[in-house]
Amino acid sequence: MKLTGLLEQAGGTPFAELEITGVTDDSRKVAPGSAFVCIEGLTTDGHKYAAAAAEAGASVVVAQRDTGVKNQILVPDTRLAYASMCAAYFGHPAKGLHLIGITGTNGKTTTSYLLKSIFEKAGYKVGLIGTIQNMIGPDVLPAKNTTPDAYELNSLFSLMKKSGCTYVVMEVSSHALEQGRTAGLHFDTGVFTNLTRDHLDYHGTMENYLAAKRRLFEVCDLAVANADDPATEKLLEGLSCRRVTYSARSGAADYSAHNIAGRPGGVDFELVGLGVIGRVRFGTPGAFSVYNALAAGVTAVAMGLPFAGVTDWLSEAGSVKGRMEVVETGRDFQIIIDYAHTPDGLENVLTALRGAASGRLVAVFGCGGDRDRTKRPVMGEIAARLADYVIVTSDNPRSEDPGAIIQDILAGMEGTETPFEVCENRAEAVRRAVGLARAGDVIVLAGKGHETYQILSTGTIHLDEREIAAQALAALG
Repeated sequence: MKLTGLLEQAGGTPFAELEITGVTDDSRKVAPGSAFVCIEGLTTDGHKYAAAAAEAGASVVVAQRDTGVKNQILVPDTRLAYASMCAAYFGHPAKGLHLIGITGTNGKTTTSYLLKSIFEKAGYKVGLIGTIQNMIGPDVLPAKNTTPDAYELNSLFSLMKKSGCTYVVMEVSSHALEQGRTAGLHFDTGVFTNLTRDHLDYHGTMENYLAAKRRLFEVCDLAVANADDPATEKLLEGLSCRRVTYSARSGAADYSAHNIAGRPGGVDFELVGLGVIGRVRFGTPGAFSVYNALAAGVTAVAMGLPFAGVTDWLSEAGSVKGRMEVVETGRDFQIIIDYAHTPDGLENVLTALRGAASGRLVAVFGCGGDRDRTKRPVMGEIAARLADYVIVTSDNPRSEDPGAIIQDILAGMEGTETPFEVCENRAEAVRRAVGLARAGDVIVLAGKGHETYQILSTGTIHLDEREIAAQALAALG
């Protein structure tokens, strides 16, 4: 691709008309003829590698400040420049695709899968970009981040467009919005699920966290938002896009859930709004499941799909890996795996499963290292308050001492009458929970969800709770 076309919207001035063979922000991936973009990251600064990139054959180095290399182009913001250059390199593949972006602390993944299922049942081929995996129709591609960087994102859009996708449903994280990974994209619809305590290690304050989320709705035609969340009013304030709200508590929203009735393995409700009413029999229990179903169903209807079809398709939707995932035990107790790794997420899952346990509700959970420490005692208090037995263990400790993380959690459990124990090794904790199980118990393995690995200070190891549970069940004889 010609350098002029690559830089058309990046803000830089070409010093010559060159043929560019690739775009990267990783100096290790520089190949002869490519463009290297210097980006200031959390742990390193790409400007330090400009000379190395030039020596490796980069035809141009794009930077925010002088790097001393001859083939340098200066731009005001390299993050924004990188996003526009990646889009140009792949031929602006997002144009012509209907983009649906979902943001919020909890519920993004489930809502994205529900929307993919609904639009596919309506006859469309759909791409999905998210935490668990990326998908082009039925085909699965690996995912490294909830929202990929600009190069991978545009590469996915290109593949999706070539394969015939017309809709793309994607999780849009606050990190991605803050870091400009989605810069230059326009969304048909933005969906807001909720805002609860998370990622304060990165954003610093809840106000900053919300401001990052709001960026999605500044570049969409339609905003679908949870009217029951206190942050929604501020999120939508001053936006020019069309707005549609949903609620599980009030009839004042555009769409609302009425006559909510929980049952073993699911929840039923009536979806009411704008002169229509339909019955939904949703296959995942809990109040938070009603919100996920509302977010997906209302979005689909607001985007033009038939109301009657949407309520039927919601009732037919399957489960999502790592989200209230049932592990078959062949026993008289249940094992549930869920990604709940925030205070709100853990409270939602434990609350939803209390009614499903004729015996005890046993919670196995930990907290991630190098992340917001303030939520650790809060999650400890929630587990002690809602579970009948708690096993405090490790999650992804990363560079932190797992024992120190556990002590932070235990600070929130001081004075509790709920019996608990500490088992630092995650695999041992799962085996311990299975070994303790009695008839009627529900064991909740919270925090890892879809993940099949554990990040330690020494590196990443394989850890799949499904495998560990199966081994523990087999050992019971």
